[in-house]
Amino acid sequence: MLRIKDLQKTYITADGSVQAVRNVSFEVHKGQFFTLLGPSGCGKSTTLRCVAGLEVPDKGEIWIGDKAVCAIDESKRSLIPAHKRGVGMVFQSYAIWPHLTVFGNVAFPLRYAGARVPKAEIADRVQHSLKLVQLESLAERPAPFLSGGQQQRVALARALVYEPELLLLDEPLSNLDAKLRLEMRHELRELVERLAITALYVTHDQEEALAVSDRIALMQDGHIVEEGDPRKMYDCPDSVLTAAGIGESNRIEGELAREGSEGKEGIVSSSLGEVFCSVPERCRQGEKVTLLFRPEDVVLHTATIEHRVNFWAGTVEAAVYLGKRIECSVRIGEQLLRCEADSQAVLKKGQTVSIEVPLERIRVFPS
Repeated sequence: MLRIKDLQKTYITADGSVQAVRNVSFEVHKGQFFTLLGPSGCGKSTTLRCVAGLEVPDKGEIWIGDKAVCAIDESKRSLIPAHKRGVGMVFQSYAIWPHLTVFGNVAFPLRYAGARVPKAEIADRVQHSLKLVQLESLAERPAPFLSGGQQQRVALARALVYEPELLLLDEPLSNLDAKLRLEMRHELRELVERLAITALYVTHDQEEALAVSDRIALMQDGHIVEEGDPRKMYDCPDSVLTAAGIGESNRIEGELAREGSEGKEGIVSSSLGEVFCSVPERCRQGEKVTLLFRPEDVVLHTATIEHRVNFWAGTVEAAVYLGKRIECSVRIGEQLLRCEADSQAVLKKGQTVSIEVPLERIRVFPS
């Protein structure tokens, strides 16, 4: 449905050139919810704007369906303007016209943009689009009298009203409060599934990306670090960069003291002491390695129990109650580890506790 090949974009600033997008390539299949995830400045929004036709890349190809909307290299330059690309876009700022009603905002692309349709059809299509986002009763309300969530729905209805082949969403939920953001991301995912729309979504919110995506491309410094299924990227990242880019991780440097073989676990010497873990074949004894495990993988014990594998005593440095869980920082020697405890646990700063990390939850990467 959407294919991007070797996309490049450089900006010239007062401090010199900035390569915002570096040879980015990926495909989004029909009906798929595909997310570009990464921190500010990683190139995800620039990539999206190139697809929309709002930015012109220096090089690369962009295909929507069987139509090449952009093809630029040393020998050719072919561009289809934004209003003829058949895409709908929802901006971070919503871009709602304050002088128009809800109906007028949604009807705007049908009346004035490239998707002009006969006047007789406009009312039906606008009402249908408003019904999709549950705003049909507010059609005549002036835009300034809408809440943030309602404005977001209007922007979405406007993007859907001319039945685009591709829906582009650039941080559409970032301006909403936390509770409404949770509600809207579920509604958005359900709507995309129900309409079988192909969606390209941009966000810096890791939890949001995991919640809505069929597939994620993690971006950093203008290129894609890893692309794949959200669950696999979270549970089994291919690199330290992916583990750090999706979710929180404890990171420990060490040296491989024993390779795992003949049914035995590997052993890594670290600041925690010996860590038993499954070691990938590419790691060799004596090599420097990096250990990673998630805070939720750590089992915290407040009572004294007998020694086990990957079991260490430490001191609580911080315990933050978050309702469903307690987020803790536990110091073991020079190492500070993040972990989670049940909300019913009684923890306080300076308390002695023990932590345990199941060996199957530890990922090992060559340093």
